[in-house]
Amino acid sequence: MKKKVIIIGSGFSSLSAAAYLAKEGFDVTIYEKNNTVGGRARQLKKEGFTFDMGPSWYWMPDIFDKFFNDFGKKTSDYYQLDKLSPAYKIFFSDDVITIGDCMDKIGEEFERIEPGSAIHLRKFIKVAQENYDIAINKVVLRPGLSPLELVTPETITRIDQFFKTISSEVRKRFKNKKLISTLEFPVLFLGAKPSKTPSFYSFMNFADFGLGTWHPKGGMYEIILAMESLIKELGVKIETNSPATKILVENKKTTGIIVNGETHLADFVLSGADYHHSETLLAEEHRQYTEAYWSKKTFAPSSLLFYVGFDKRIKNIEHHNLFFDTDFELHAEEIYDEPKWPKNPLFYANFPSVTDKSMAPEGNETGFFLVPIAPNLKDTEEIREEYFNLILNRFEEKTNQKIKNNIIFKESFCVNDFIEEYNSYKGNAYGLANTLTQTAFLRPNLKSKKVKNLFFTGQLTVPGPGVPPALISGKLVAELITKSNN
Repeated sequence: MKKKVIIIGSGFSSLSAAAYLAKEGFDVTIYEKNNTVGGRARQLKKEGFTFDMGPSWYWMPDIFDKFFNDFGKKTSDYYQLDKLSPAYKIFFSDDVITIGDCMDKIGEEFERIEPGSAIHLRKFIKVAQENYDIAINKVVLRPGLSPLELVTPETITRIDQFFKTISSEVRKRFKNKKLISTLEFPVLFLGAKPSKTPSFYSFMNFADFGLGTWHPKGGMYEIILAMESLIKELGVKIETNSPATKILVENKKTTGIIVNGETHLADFVLSGADYHHSETLLAEEHRQYTEAYWSKKTFAPSSLLFYVGFDKRIKNIEHHNLFFDTDFELHAEEIYDEPKWPKNPLFYANFPSVTDKSMAPEGNETGFFLVPIAPNLKDTEEIREEYFNLILNRFEEKTNQKIKNNIIFKESFCVNDFIEEYNSYKGNAYGLANTLTQTAFLRPNLKSKKVKNLFFTGQLTVPGPGVPPALISGKLVAELITKSNN
């Protein structure tokens, strides 16, 4: 008789785990609190406009390829993938940097700004590529159970890179502030300041410049739909509108969960929901981590998000646009060092309809704006409106056009929504930051140390924040459950 696994939540890591567990012969059911699958990777459709509500960058295409290959499939069986050219634009106060779709174009742009920098860039990216190979093929495929997992013949020769920072390595090679910001930007996906992120994580720069930025036609939600299709084909059952309210434990072993007042029994329980929230579903004596533990952790930022429909095409922009026309370091301090609403925030603007006409009605534009902010900030409609006007004024100035009167509708999403919709700890958007003291085995465990057959997956555990790491997290925890069953 098949062993039964219950999975709480249906984000990328949960869907990944469900696929691997079903392949291994488990009877798998997912319980999702919201009315659609995808966790934070949800979709908003309104008046002919399509928005990805969560992740919007498709990096590390090899990780997606490996996932589907593990089931005898290809990404092209499910969705069309296009490489963006250019990858993105960065707007500074006095210039615009365009990141092309290959190293030659990027090198030319660096050379334009700082003569001689292209040589340093190629050397930097060569090390980043080596780190990427080690990280993706060695380090991240380990379940974070022991410090020895970080010790490989390759990492031993790079041990200094775990104690140096991205910021120090970049600033050693480049003097121009705009180039420094450009190279420090990718580690923001890891949820920490560049001055706190080990230089080994330069592999994110290779993910950016070396592997490029891609777009699945129809948006990132197409990946969720692909994974949903795959797991249903493998026999996984999905129950939406089904919030788990308790994880059941008998004799220090989980026996199932309670959903909408009903008991559902299982041999294993896996939570892909927010880790802190998941532990609140347990009696206190069964929790691994105290409130004091969580309060001392460095969390990745939260976000203030706007989904905007425009009645015209927007000029002078690309699919992805970063607005770094204010002080990068001051904004980072306002997120991490002295958390408060930023005075002059950096922000990101995404217009997928620039390259994918299916995402907006003809002649219109789909706009997604994101302001990184500290978690746990006071969140009101008045504050949201103030920041919307602030970033739109700067957007109009930098792109030399008026767009405010062309807004058909706008919706916002912020700290309160992250808490309400995703049970997110302090309303964080990306999980735990990948600082040195929160790397690998130092992150919350995939496997409960207090309750037998209880497991966790997702951005608060290994490998960390981001969509590709979430896919890997699901695979790692599925392997642990399979071993526990043998």
